[in-house]
Amino acid sequence: MKIRETHVRVALLAVVFAAMLWGFRAMLLHHAPDVFRSELEDMSFGWYVPLFSLYVVWTERATVRASLGAPSWAGLFAALPFLALGFLGVRGIQLRLEIVAFVGLLVAVPWAFFGLRTAKAVLFPALFLLFCIPLATFLDVVTVHLRLLASSTAFAVARGLGADIVQQGTMVGAADGSFAIDVADPCSGLRSLFALMALTAAYGYFTQPTWLRRGILFAASVPLAILGNVVRILSIVLVASSASPGFATGFYHDYSGFVVFAVAILLMVAVGEGIARAFERGDDRPQAAGDGRSPSRVPSPLPRASRLPSPVPFLAVLAVVPAMAFQAATPEVVVAEAPDVHLCEIPGFSSEALEPSEAELTVLPADTAIEKRRYVGDGGEWMTVSLVVGGKTKSSIHRPELCLPAQGFRMDRPRTRDVSGTSWRMIDLTAKGSPTFGFAYTFFNQEGYRTSSHVSRILRDVVDRSLFNRIDRWVMVSVNASRSDDAGLAALLARLRIGKGGKE
Repeated sequence: MKIRETHVRVALLAVVFAAMLWGFRAMLLHHAPDVFRSELEDMSFGWYVPLFSLYVVWTERATVRASLGAPSWAGLFAALPFLALGFLGVRGIQLRLEIVAFVGLLVAVPWAFFGLRTAKAVLFPALFLLFCIPLATFLDVVTVHLRLLASSTAFAVARGLGADIVQQGTMVGAADGSFAIDVADPCSGLRSLFALMALTAAYGYFTQPTWLRRGILFAASVPLAILGNVVRILSIVLVASSASPGFATGFYHDYSGFVVFAVAILLMVAVGEGIARAFERGDDRPQAAGDGRSPSRVPSPLPRASRLPSPVPFLAVLAVVPAMAFQAATPEVVVAEAPDVHLCEIPGFSSEALEPSEAELTVLPADTAIEKRRYVGDGGEWMTVSLVVGGKTKSSIHRPELCLPAQGFRMDRPRTRDVSGTSWRMIDLTAKGSPTFGFAYTFFNQEGYRTSSHVSRILRDVVDRSLFNRIDRWVMVSVNASRSDDAGLAALLARLRIGKGGKE
C-alpha cells in the first residue's frame, strides 16, 4: 500500500517538534519554571498556561485536521527569523526571546508543512503561550506608575471620607505616624493584571463566538484589573485608619487580594454578558472561517500524491533539526572577571565614604559590590556618587527611573549628554518641599564598553552571551549633584574620576 504524502509530512513534523523540545529544553525545564517560582515575577499562573494551550489544541483537533493543505514556502521563510531569535535567546539566557521564538516556530512550522489555514488553526493556542513571558520586571516603569495611581487614588478617596492621612510617593500613612503603607512592586497590580488578562483570553475564546467580541472582552480586562487593585489598596488604608493598623497591614493585607481578584472575575463575567446582549441586536455570527473554530468550508482530505512531493517539509527538517541540535549544545557560560574599579579623590573637593543602605545590602545579590562617596567642593557645590559592580545575575543593576518615583521624586527633562567622551543620562529630580537637583548615570563593562542606554546594555549583554558565551560584569555609576543645568552638571561629571587597580 502506497503511503500518503500527508502521513510522511506528519511524521516529519513530529521529528521537527521533537527537535524543538530538545533545543528549547533549557527553557522548558529550567528558565521558565525558575521564573514561575520567582517571588519577584510572581507568575504562579504561568504553570497553567501551557496546559490550557494543549487543551485548546485537543478540543480543536478536528478543525486542525480539516485545515491540512499544501506545504507553503512562506511558512518556511517565516520560520527562519524565529530560528535566529531562538539561538540568541537560548545562548543569551533571555527567556523572553526564547518564548517568542518558540511560539513563532509553533505557528511557522505547521504553516510550512500544511499551509496558512493550519497556521491559523493553531494560532490562538500558540499565542496564548506568550502569557508565560515574564513582564513584571520588564515593564517595571509601568509598575511605578501603577503604584502611584493606586496610592494617589487611595489617598484622595480616603481623605475625602475624612481619614487623617498623608502621602509621600507611593507611601500612604497616618498623619500621626501610627501606620504607614508603602505600595511596593507586588502591590502595583501588574501581576494580577497579567493573570486576569490570561484568564479573560481563555474565557473569551470559549464564550464569545467572534474575534471582535473576544477582543472587546480582552481589552476590558486591563481596566478591571487596575480598578480591582485600586479598591484593594483603598480598603487597606481605610481599615488601617478606622480600625486596626496591625490587622490591615497583616492578615487583611495578605488575604484581601483573593477577594479583589474574585470581584474582578465576577466583573469579567458581567462584561462578557453585557457584550453578548449588546451584539444580540445585530447579526454578528461568523460568515467565514475567521472564527478559528467553525470554518465555513472544510477542505476535502488531501489526495494521494500523484506528483513529486513538495521539498518544503524536507527543507524545514534540514533547517530546524540542525539548528536545534546546535542550540542544545550550548556550553557552560563563563562569567567575566569583575572590573577592579573605585572612586578617586577629586582635587578641590573634600570627600567622605558613605555606607550602603539597608535596602541595598538586603535586596541586591551577594556578589554585588557597592561603593558610595560624597564630594563637597570649595565653592559649596556637591555630588554624591554611587558605584555598583554587578554580579552574575542581571538583578544587580537596574534603571534608576524605576525606584526614584516610588521614593517621592519627580523626574523632569530626561536627556542624554556626552561629557568628556562618556555618554551620561541626565535627569532633573525634585522632591516635595526641596529644590531641584541633578541626577546622572552611565554604564560600562569589564571590556570598557560604555553606554547610558539600558536597552543598549541589554542588547550588548545578549550578544556577548550568545556569540561569546560570556556573562559581562557591568558597572553602574550614578551621581546626585547640586547642579541640574546641563553646563553645571557636566562640569561636575567631568571632574569625576574612576580609578582602576589598587586604591590611590
